[in-house]
Amino acid sequence: MEIRFFCPLWGSENLDFEIFLQKIKAAGYDGVEMSFSFDEKEREERITLIKKYGLQLIAQHWETVDADVETHKNNFRKRLNNLAATKPLFINSQTGKDYYSFAHNKELFHIADSITQETGVEIIHETHRGKWSFAAHITRGYLEKIPSLKITFDASHWCNTAETFLEDQQAAIDVAIKATTHIHARVGHTESPQVIDPALPEWAYALSRHVLWWDAIIAARNNEAVTTITPEFGAFPYLVLHPQTNQPLVAQWDINIWMMNYLKNRYSD
Repeated sequence: MEIRFFCPLWGSENLDFEIFLQKIKAAGYDGVEMSFSFDEKEREERITLIKKYGLQLIAQHWETVDADVETHKNNFRKRLNNLAATKPLFINSQTGKDYYSFAHNKELFHIADSITQETGVEIIHETHRGKWSFAAHITRGYLEKIPSLKITFDASHWCNTAETFLEDQQAAIDVAIKATTHIHARVGHTESPQVIDPALPEWAYALSRHVLWWDAIIAARNNEAVTTITPEFGAFPYLVLHPQTNQPLVAQWDINIWMMNYLKNRYSD
């Protein structure tokens, strides 16, 4: 199985886009994971540049936050159609709301499925705080009721939500692993979705727990041609700032590179 690594645009939005692509190409990434505005000209220019550098694209949806369900559904459809027009490998979507009913979140899954049928672009749904999948046990319930759902696995959020490393929720993890087609490789802990630096010995246990899950996903997908991973340590406020200088304690770019190289070494043939 081939494992491809993608760089998040998140945290580099202020960098010239072509320079950003040059950096991720030089760093050894296979592609970029990012959202797009509704500006068609900008969208096409960026797609052209991504192709110019021989990179692949995972489109990312996160912007739909409306509380009103009907407004949310309309904006969700518009966002996903806009992303589908980029012809990505797939769309990774932060879908729904944690306070929506099962029925309302299911309507959003149905919209995503209809767009996949119309465009041929697969849409998978990220595990994330504030969304339908904000906790491991809640996600398990959805996946058992809707076995066709495919997810982006990011357990850093679940550790934060549960205030544990999910040692007592292995059954929910097992269900999620079977539904996973994409990994967001960020290491969280019991009080935050992001450790300061995964390379530090202080965070060795947190790293080992996440690696245990990622290993299981890779093993479960052994018969697949490709698995995609985005190291997704985020910018502030995920990134901790020094209280006096207001500067990051570590560089977001560096820890994502470290995470990618750690996993490349781990999963190399």
